[in-house]
Amino acid sequence: MTHTLRTEHGCIDLERPKVMAILNMTPDSFCRRCSSSAEADILAQVSLAMQGGADIIDIGGCSTRPGSTQPDADEEWTRVEPALRAVRRTFPDAIISLDTFRADVAEKAIGEWGVDIINDISGGTMDTRMDDVIARAHVPYIIMHMRGTPATMQNLTDYDDLLSHLIDFFQRRLDTLYSRSISDVIIDPGFGFAKNLQQNYLLLRNIHTLRILHAPILVGLSRKSMIYNALNCSPEEALNGTTVLNTLALNEGANILRVHDVKQAKEAVRLFELYNGTNPDNMLCRP
Repeated sequence: MTHTLRTEHGCIDLERPKVMAILNMTPDSFCRRCSSSAEADILAQVSLAMQGGADIIDIGGCSTRPGSTQPDADEEWTRVEPALRAVRRTFPDAIISLDTFRADVAEKAIGEWGVDIINDISGGTMDTRMDDVIARAHVPYIIMHMRGTPATMQNLTDYDDLLSHLIDFFQRRLDTLYSRSISDVIIDPGFGFAKNLQQNYLLLRNIHTLRILHAPILVGLSRKSMIYNALNCSPEEALNGTTVLNTLALNEGANILRVHDVKQAKEAVRLFELYNGTNPDNMLCRP
């Protein structure tokens, strides 16, 4: 099963796994190098990601840590707009994703700075106007599974059957989006979002079950609590664990890895392809 995502700045061929680099414009991110608001720091971080082989740059202005509260729309835009401007002007051909659940912020980012992809942690449930924006803009749309909000999600981990719940959620959302001619949809099972440690690992072992939905799969495992809590370390010390779990996710059929550390993720993809007998020549080149 292959997919090609069409954007204003080129197509993303998912026959081979791709890497999405995280650029957090939030004041509370553990990853200081990923979150500085100074333009020089933003451009240095994006330059490093691009040199490492990043296929997509994902910019976000809302914290999604468990228990976090969200800024209002004006504050979110104040955080992300300088980064969008700097990245688009300096890297005009970069494929930029915006991590937002707000339709107004998504619409402004697409219209003013040519954002290519919208990455919505709520899957369209926190702002029902998002489907309208995506339908008009014809941009790829990432829908993640989450219950509640980042402030409440850790109290909403009771499922009769987690995998069946996810498949049902995504199938209903995909049916709605497809009915509106929104065809480039990526699903994200939402590791750590309304899922406890055991549920996260159950999900990791069963990513392949989501392939029944015939949609590309994005996974975000990078330096999450399911790694550092299990290893009794800090997020800063969780790179090795992240690489291990990214490799397992690739083996389960993940199409996109969302990461803080691009070089290491690309190396994992390269070795995974060698292991599977896939010709890795030119894999670090953009499609």
